[in-house]
Amino acid sequence: MLKYITRTVWVLSIISFLNDAASDLLYPVLPIYLKSIGYSVVIIGIMEGIAELVAGFSKGYFGKWSDHTAKRKPFVQLGYALSALSKPMLIIFAYPAWVFFSRSLDKLGKGLRTGARDAILSDEATPQTKGKVFGFHRSMDTFGAVLGPTIALIYLHFYPKDYINLILITIIPGLLTVLSTFFIKEKKREPKPKGEIKKLFIPFSYWRSSSANYKKLVIGLLVFTLFNSSDVFLLLKAKEAGLDDTGVIGVYIFFNLIYALFAFPIGILADKIGLKKVFIIGLIIFATVYGCISLCTNLYFFGVLFFLYGIFAACSEGISKAWISNIVDKKDTATAIGGFSGFQSVSAFFASALTGFIWYQFGSMAAFLTISGVTFCVIVYFIVAVPYKKA
Repeated sequence: MLKYITRTVWVLSIISFLNDAASDLLYPVLPIYLKSIGYSVVIIGIMEGIAELVAGFSKGYFGKWSDHTAKRKPFVQLGYALSALSKPMLIIFAYPAWVFFSRSLDKLGKGLRTGARDAILSDEATPQTKGKVFGFHRSMDTFGAVLGPTIALIYLHFYPKDYINLILITIIPGLLTVLSTFFIKEKKREPKPKGEIKKLFIPFSYWRSSSANYKKLVIGLLVFTLFNSSDVFLLLKAKEAGLDDTGVIGVYIFFNLIYALFAFPIGILADKIGLKKVFIIGLIIFATVYGCISLCTNLYFFGVLFFLYGIFAACSEGISKAWISNIVDKKDTATAIGGFSGFQSVSAFFASALTGFIWYQFGSMAAFLTISGVTFCVIVYFIVAVPYKKA
């Protein structure tokens, strides 16, 4: 099966592995560090939400710019460089404006690279191998998300509360990430006519000219995203049920490990039976997990649910991008994926706010049951309204 994984796919996958190792090393630690230097939960939430919006809008913009200029590599290189630089910047000053700037710089880097990187992956595959290529990339990416928190867990076991040196450790994978980008080789493409450049500055302008199939697919994905809140809420539910801090980090590592192990095999399966079928299976698993976790009090059962949640993740993100890349013109791949990712980030921002509100007003059970119920409606929409064409 690895014959479909080209040198360029390997390079991009290793880059994502290194970058995610650095990013997810901080994921369970960053809120604790920020609270230790005086930040409230509210400020942390607002700061992260605005940073996600920065990532969202920049994904659409830079994806379109990449398609217009027919360049991919510079966007990928600069994007990963900004993210690598942003992490050690967190400890230079403790001022809110500086921390917000460093977090926004990280998300800007993500926005810069996402559309261009996914377009390179798409160019390295055929419509029949998109699931394998995107699945392999997601698998490597997520192995980084396993390694990062594991390093954090081990380090803090021996050096409790030594957050500053832990953040400094991210310099190593960050530097390796940037150096690895110089090994990327992109295929030559013709830039678009100069007359179209003015459209570049109209946010999400691709939506108006996109196909009906693209719009139907993205609408379904965005409705789902609007109710697919941050994984932090699942971790909070596990904490509420009685897991200690080590257990919460451990279950997060376990989820990412399952995601990483299954992303590539599920990509292979998607190429055989269809991307749409696999994505819908993932949604069914997601709705089941959220419905069950709302009632769950058995700590061992959380292990089963997070195992299933890892399977859902393997059936979703890489598969959805592969699906999008199969129904748009190759010249618009970065624009289409970047535009979707932009809308997705905006929806995700509101999703977490909505889930937090429902949880606060009516409790965690109501929040998770609402998400589960809406997801079953989205499943019906995908079955009935979204065509299977070319995917």
